Amino acid sequence: MSTTPYDAVLVLSFGGPEAPDEVRPFLENVTRGRGVPPERLDAVEEHYQHFGGVSPINALNRELVAALRRELAEAGLDLPVYFGNRNWHPFAEDTVAEMAQDGITNALVFATSAYGGYSACRQYHEDIARARDAAIERTGSAPDLMKLRHFYDHPLFIDSVADGVRAARERLDAGHEARLVFTAHSVPISADETAGLPSEGGHRYSRQMTEAAQLVADAVGASDHDLVWQSRSGPPQIPWLEPDIVDHLDTLHEKGVSAVIVSPVGFVSDHLEVVWDLDNEASEHADEIGMGFARAASAGSDPRFVRMIVELITEQTGDTTPRTLGSAPRAGVGCNGALCAPGCCEPPARRRPTSS
Repeated sequence: MSTTPYDAVLVLSFGGPEAPDEVRPFLENVTRGRGVPPERLDAVEEHYQHFGGVSPINALNRELVAALRRELAEAGLDLPVYFGNRNWHPFAEDTVAEMAQDGITNALVFATSAYGGYSACRQYHEDIARARDAAIERTGSAPDLMKLRHFYDHPLFIDSVADGVRAARERLDAGHEARLVFTAHSVPISADETAGLPSEGGHRYSRQMTEAAQLVADAVGASDHDLVWQSRSGPPQIPWLEPDIVDHLDTLHEKGVSAVIVSPVGFVSDHLEVVWDLDNEASEHADEIGMGFARAASAGSDPRFVRMIVELITEQTGDTTPRTLGSAPRAGVGCNGALCAPGCCEPPARRRPTSS
């Protein structure tokens, strides 16, 4: 077995309900303090109940953890892999306390987001700090936790997303003539403006997303493509990144586009937001307007994605040279440790809802 200064890996994700009675408490956890109106929660709750109240995300992450354990063993790395979430069981606080009780002292953290920005990166650092504090309170100790870098432009991530596009193209009769459309989770414009360090001019989230889409488009030989957004939430008076994928389908239809391939490049697995927003709402709307539609798989089920995680781990031991394809700002020294650099990816100001 190879030697390493680290003694474990924590896969840290968003979390999701796994039973109908868990949906509302989960959504309240996600939106606490954000001024999301109850009627919006009602609508999103219906999305989850459409699938029996179960989000695929925890099952997908457990599959990822199992695959990562196998890949680490094949690489000769004796590192146990733990799993924790921000918003639902298993909560990161419980997992890190378990790690402390198991004697883990120095672990790496793989967060299931490829990009920068507050929710995609800085909030995971906050999750790590909160989980360590909780572990210390419960057990008297906590392992040091180092978050792995952004990987939006890692060759193995790009290759796996590109193969998803190729497979979707094969399923579509007009595949080679179809418009390639990438989607990512929308965020408030104010959050994107503060994504990154002030010296970078912000917009790290959308800039990385734009570059990832271009890298995948180049890999599949697409001469042109679009990047649009999905899954917005929050008060309607706060502007978010646009256009929405469904609105964009109407725009393409008006321009005479007959078919689309939609790739959720902003997501690493086919969890509920991907399945509902794309496989249900967008796909059904495309059918209504007579547009061919094929949705590309995300990266998370591809073996290269798992190999990429191992490569990110061995970067930290000095055994692998970091591989990147893009030029947009990514995690630097200040973003690779337990805390973000001062001023980096500050949370957007929350607007309190007005009473009626």
